[in-house]
Amino acid sequence: MSRVEKFQKVLVTGGAGFIGSNYVHYALTHHSSWEIVVLDKLTYAGNLDNLKDISDRITFVQGDIANPEDVDKAVKGVDAILNFAAESHVDRSLRDPLPFIRTNIEGTLLLLEAARKHQIKRFLHVSTDEVYGDLVGSDRHSLESDTLSPRSPYAASKAGAEHLVFSYGISYGLDVLITRGSNTYGLYQYPEKIIPLFITNALESKSLPIYGDGSAVRDYLYVEDHCSGIDTVLHAGTSGRAYNLGARMEVNGIEVAKTILGLLDRPESLMQSVSDRPGHDYRYSVDPSATEALGWQRQWDFQRGMAHTVAWYKQNSDWWQAVKDKKVFQEHYNQWYAR
Repeated sequence: MSRVEKFQKVLVTGGAGFIGSNYVHYALTHHSSWEIVVLDKLTYAGNLDNLKDISDRITFVQGDIANPEDVDKAVKGVDAILNFAAESHVDRSLRDPLPFIRTNIEGTLLLLEAARKHQIKRFLHVSTDEVYGDLVGSDRHSLESDTLSPRSPYAASKAGAEHLVFSYGISYGLDVLITRGSNTYGLYQYPEKIIPLFITNALESKSLPIYGDGSAVRDYLYVEDHCSGIDTVLHAGTSGRAYNLGARMEVNGIEVAKTILGLLDRPESLMQSVSDRPGHDYRYSVDPSATEALGWQRQWDFQRGMAHTVAWYKQNSDWWQAVKDKKVFQEHYNQWYAR
């Protein structure tokens, strides 16, 4: 059965967010026969402008995955569910963990219940490498078989959601998959995360706030590679398994800042050390061999991905300026980086 024929109608939850909206664009390019339904609550990080150029090619439902009526409405008639919807910022989870439990755990549970009720063919849950915990002090890479050791409320909520997903596979025979992606960057990313924050601050000649000594390492994955990995797992993954998605490129915070400043011809004096995040994990790194065995390979290295991302933010100042002008962004920024 061809890739295009396997599913006809797909639900993408969180499809107005960063990775979700990029996946919707990816899917419309690679699966032109799909009917795509997007369910999104449009929280501070959800943005209909992310879907503006394809709004006539999708069905958009504004709703909450933690609301059973919204979920039931969106799930009817679909073949597959891809769950991108999540509260996803560690810093925010440290200040108020309750929304993370509601969306990431209760919302996932309601989606699983709806998938069971409507006999969905396949349920793919988008998770994170943060469920593995900190690898600082070692040179190993997290494997899918590793014990989950989340260290923030955000990571704990994602780990809890994973246990629910796998339990529905075991208990009810639901066809479930999980992807654990490394730190992702690219177009349409809300500028509270390090790369879009640094880019937009540099464009405004504002300081780049670096936690502690800037030595925390992440494996930065360009969003198009993340989307192609998810799509590969959706079509070729073995039911009941988790799959890592990583770029095999570890970069620390100082390198991120210097790369952005270099691309924008801004001085390194804009780098500013700020108080470290409580319980900061200093190294994540996954082994993506299992996904690569399905035929997936990343196409973007860090330099090319960053150059493309920086160029997009330069060309789309209206998009990010509108986001940064909102009270919800300014309050968080002032609370966190004014320490």
